[in-house]
Amino acid sequence: MPDLDWADVRTLFDPDVMGALPDGEVPRTTADDWQALLDLVVSRGWPHSYEEDLGPVPLPGAATMLGAGGVLHVWPEPGFQVNFWPLEPGSIDFDIDLCELRGQRVVDAVCRLFTTLGRHLRKQVLLCPEGEGLPVLAFDVGTGRVAVTAAGRGASPGAV
Repeated sequence: MPDLDWADVRTLFDPDVMGALPDGEVPRTTADDWQALLDLVVSRGWPHSYEEDLGPVPLPGAATMLGAGGVLHVWPEPGFQVNFWPLEPGSIDFDIDLCELRGQRVVDAVCRLFTTLGRHLRKQVLLCPEGEGLPVLAFDVGTGRVAVTAAGRGASPGAV
């Protein structure tokens, strides 16, 4: 059984409500958590690329990557791209592109990603509207599930 049903959360996957690139975050992380993320990407065999100012470069370790101004593109599932922004060790920041995703498939893919990240890092994973700080979805380590937050329940309904 999926964590979330498209009919209940479709507004949270609407680019007009959430922005085209809603913000994901794993808060309270360290450089070791970033390295654990890189190890997860490689061990799962997820297609990925890492770019810095001059273009694609080989995937470095977390210590080199943090603060270098790069972006890590990861495809945990076909057609589902996640962009990780290694700005600083205290937070794993990422975004997803809602313009290319619709329906129960995207809800399930996001839930699988959040669950995989959350369990691997043993940390909460959040999704906020683009540029806003209140999460609308969260993976809870204690329950092992993704749920709509109070802010998410307040999102205005709309057709997608």
